[in-house]
Order: sequence, then C-alpha cells, then structure tokens
Amino acid sequence: MSSPPITTSEKKPLYEASTQFKNWRFSAEQLTHIRNSLNQAAVAVIRNTFEADEPGSSTNVSFLTPDEEHLLVKLYITKVTQLCGFFRFPEEVEATSVSYLKRFYLKNTVMDWHPKNVMQVCFSSLTTLFLATKTTNNPISLETYTTHIPKTEPSDVLDLEFLVAQSLGFEFAVWHAHRALWGIWLDIQDLPDSPAKPPSEVYEAALNYVRASRLTDAELIYTPSQIALAAFSLAAPVISIAWSKTKAPSESFALDSLLEDIRSLITSHGQNPNVDAVRDVDRRLKLCKNPEKVVGSKAYHMKKAEDEKKAEERRSKKAIEIQNAVGNGDPFGNELTKPRVGLVDYDDDDD
Repeated sequence: MSSPPITTSEKKPLYEASTQFKNWRFSAEQLTHIRNSLNQAAVAVIRNTFEADEPGSSTNVSFLTPDEEHLLVKLYITKVTQLCGFFRFPEEVEATSVSYLKRFYLKNTVMDWHPKNVMQVCFSSLTTLFLATKTTNNPISLETYTTHIPKTEPSDVLDLEFLVAQSLGFEFAVWHAHRALWGIWLDIQDLPDSPAKPPSEVYEAALNYVRASRLTDAELIYTPSQIALAAFSLAAPVISIAWSKTKAPSESFALDSLLEDIRSLITSHGQNPNVDAVRDVDRRLKLCKNPEKVVGSKAYHMKKAEDEKKAEERRSKKAIEIQNAVGNGDPFGNELTKPRVGLVDYDDDDD
C-alpha cells in the first residue's frame, strides 16, 4: 500500500499570527473612515447633550474636525516621549505606550477624553504609559509615577486603565520597528562584499527615523520590518539597497515603491505638531468637550444617575433570578452524576 502524499504548507512569519497583524492594520483610507465616523458620532452625542441642557446652545459651538483631533493625538505622543525621557524608561516602553495611545484613539475621541492638567498630558496618555510599563515588564509603582507628574493623582491613572485595556481589546503585545531595525543592523554586519562595517552613527540615524515614524500612521499601515527598512534606507540608502538585493532580489521593484511611500510618510509627517495650531485646537476643545465627562457638570451628574439606575436594575434582576433559583431547588444546580454507559471495569478478572 502506497503512503499518502506529503503536503507542505508555506511557513508564515510569526508576525502574521499576532493580534497586531490581524486586528490593528489598516489602509490609509480605512483610517480616515474610522476617524471621520468617530468624530461624527461624538459631535452628534455632544450636540444632543448641549441641546438637552439648553436648547440652541450648540448652534455656535465650533466642534473639532477629525484632522484637528489627530493633531492633538500627535501632541500627546510627544508628551509621552518627554515623560519616558524623564523617567528613563527604555525604548520598548515608549514605543508600546505610543502604540496603545494610537489604538485608544481609534476607539475614542479627544472630545471625550481630553487634556486635563497644566502639562497638557491627557490622562489617557498617562494611563497608556503606565500600562506599557507593566506589559513590557518595566514596572514602576503608581505612587512614584504620579508623584513626579504635577496635578496628578493615582485615581487619574487607574480610573481609565480598564477603559484603555478594553479599547485595546486586551491585546497588549506589540511588534515594533525599532526591534526589526536592530535585526537588520545585525544582519548587515555580515553582508557579503561589504567593504567595511557601517559606523554606529548610521544605526543611530536610522533609529531616529523609526522614532519619527511614531508620529505618523506608519505602524497602523505597514509592518515593523517595512518601517525599519525604510528608516534604514533614509540613513544609508546604498547599504539598504545592497541588503534588500540579498534578501528579496525578485521583489526589488515592488519593495522600492513600498519603501518610498513609507519614507515620504516619515519625512512629511514625522515632525512635532505646530505649537500655535495645537494651542488653538486645545482652546476650542475646552468649549466642545463632552459635558458628560466633565466632573461636576449637570450632564455629568445626570449621566452618573442614569448609570447608577441601570446598575441597580441589573442588581435587582440578578437578585430575583437567585431567589427563583433557590425556590426551585439548589441555586448551584443539580448534583452531578457519574455516567454509567460505556465504563470499563479494570478490576474485572473475566477472560
């Protein structure tokens, strides 16, 4: 009898099995659609809240546009970088926190979760950074963390932690371009026909381009290795071409086009936002933020009372279900019985 044919499946990279590859990659058009939809939904809710409190009060409110919201998120990213420098967190913490922040604002808007302290660091960015220290195994005590940030209490971080984790889909593992860059750098050391090892300044320059890419949508569109190679090609184009030819000689044309798109994205959008532009957006944000999120406002108290009412209704419903279960018998269910069919008696000596 002949053996069945052996079938082999193409081995996929580990990255393609990650939640990042499956759930956090988009096209530029998809990102635009997501942000526009979030913005429109937030404006509708906030406008209705204003009108319910005082009819006609939303007429002259200048709500933020999706681009203006994105500009503020970009500002938050620069503040995360500053905080990481202050606490001397490693590269992994900063990159992870930035990724969390970007993902958070693909589920939420700045009109709901906005800057609240003098440092212009929003509590959501404080929370994503604190969460990143834990998920990357670089923990810091909450007291130490908040003590060094003016006008910040532990509750400011903890109150949003579940919301942030929920917005991330509890998917905390992140693949980063700076790690892919290090792999490329090590590989280049053994590049055939290389006249000399490239100086360390080349790696530092490429790493700076990777850091600049964090201010863009690059990681939401491209893979970490693609971003890393594009960053390296900006720092050392000749070496980058030589390395690419040894790795994927048949795909050089398509790869060049892809890398050019990433390079353009980094060089065009990888800079800190204009301070004056952000200041104007921040000023308008104070006028159009969701009043249901402002502690002490009338809308806040109404929303809180509504949530408490719903919670009480759920508790009452649960209590009734438990009472009914007790009245009908054991609230923990019927007693489990052992199955009798098909059992083997290993003590039976019958032949």
